[in-house]
Amino acid sequence: METSKKYLLLINGEHTESVGDDWFNTYNPATGEIIGEVAKANRTDVDNAVAAARAALEGKWGRTPAAKRSRILNKIAGILRKRFDELCELEVINSGKSLANAQGQVMQAVEDFELYAAAALAHEGKTKPVPNGFLNYTTKEPVGVCAQIVPWNYPFMMAAWKLAPALAAGCTIVLKPASLTPVTALVLADICEEAGVPPGVVNVITGSGADVGAYLVEHPGVDKVAFTGETTTGKDIMARASQTLKRVTLELGGKSPNIVFSDADFDAAIDGALFGIYYNTGQSCEARSRLIVQEDIYEEFIQAFTEKTKKLVMGDPLDKETHIGAIISENQVEVIDGYVQSAVREGARIVYGGARPQGDAYRHGHWYLPTVIADVSNDMKVAQEEIFGPVVVISKFKDEKEAVQLANDTVYGLAASLWTNHFARAHRVAGKLKAGIVMINNPFSAFPGLPFGGYKQSGFGRELAMESLDLYSETKSVLAYIGGKPLNPFGV
Repeated sequence: METSKKYLLLINGEHTESVGDDWFNTYNPATGEIIGEVAKANRTDVDNAVAAARAALEGKWGRTPAAKRSRILNKIAGILRKRFDELCELEVINSGKSLANAQGQVMQAVEDFELYAAAALAHEGKTKPVPNGFLNYTTKEPVGVCAQIVPWNYPFMMAAWKLAPALAAGCTIVLKPASLTPVTALVLADICEEAGVPPGVVNVITGSGADVGAYLVEHPGVDKVAFTGETTTGKDIMARASQTLKRVTLELGGKSPNIVFSDADFDAAIDGALFGIYYNTGQSCEARSRLIVQEDIYEEFIQAFTEKTKKLVMGDPLDKETHIGAIISENQVEVIDGYVQSAVREGARIVYGGARPQGDAYRHGHWYLPTVIADVSNDMKVAQEEIFGPVVVISKFKDEKEAVQLANDTVYGLAASLWTNHFARAHRVAGKLKAGIVMINNPFSAFPGLPFGGYKQSGFGRELAMESLDLYSETKSVLAYIGGKPLNPFGV
């Protein structure tokens, strides 16, 4: 596969260089090699993309019935299936994630489009009981032009999470992928047009988040902003969008707990905890990065967890046997290591990892060992702030009340896992956890059709489910008088 090329903006169905003819490089995180030059958009490019989206909304796409949108979404899914291997390889090369991770994420993107193909036909208005002589009904209309900003940790899947419901609802889009990982979002936009999405419906702007991303959020021609990323940026987006009262949905950071009670299936909890933190090299908003273990199995659990951590394979992301891929950038490696060093200074114990791997295979890319930190108290920096890397911090609890208190003692509330064989406790604790997603005796947080989103500073709005269509829609209430006599409310 050719991996070094130029990647252009997509505006109104045309691949184009930026107005300023500026470029930036995109890299393979595993090797540090340049894989392509990417057009760097400026604000004029954003204006052009928003104008194209507005024209498409008011033109052909705005008149496209739900049944046809459904067929197009299914066709997108079909093309994704045919190009599955190619898309997985591109995702690995541009993000550094393992092939196994990429395969699961691309397949979920396929299923997202299939889900919303069906949902487009099921999204409907209602009739309401009103007094005799009146008729009321509601309709669902697209919210309008949507700015969608996606992160670097799940470039392809997050683009699908955003595009599929917006298209199902009849919206038009200006998509801004992360500058570190723009490649597969651009390919996905091309596939949308190949499947029959008209020009201007899906536009892709690549470039600086601080410049064109911020301008896109503020743009008066944009009706809604959907953002996935870290919480500080989400707060800034919310403030900027408030100036024009745009609709906003935010899927932000997390510091998700993984509670293990002493009556849990020990081996299942170990395996689930490994996946919960090391999946996607720990670069995941809902990573279960806080492992909270009941005190009577605490040391035994740490030992068993660490032994399995040592068996994880780190290396070539395209190797099917690899579990742990590369870190997205050198800057992120330094961030991760900074957190690990802060844990040492605050008195925590490094059980395993805590450094960059050694060897020729890791010389040119961005890598960090899977890391286990024990004896962590909840007031430590590593227990409160998102590390976004393969680092788990472990603390102990005495009883159910303390487990819930520790789990909820954070500004975040995206996800939480708990492991117990006590049926009543499982559901009792699930009800007390301040998290949008709670997993009982399993590590999986997202399936198409299940709402994904958080409490507190993890954001608001839900993705991946039927609820998402309402976030891309306006509800219009129509009240008609159908009585036989003219109305005369004043009686004059």
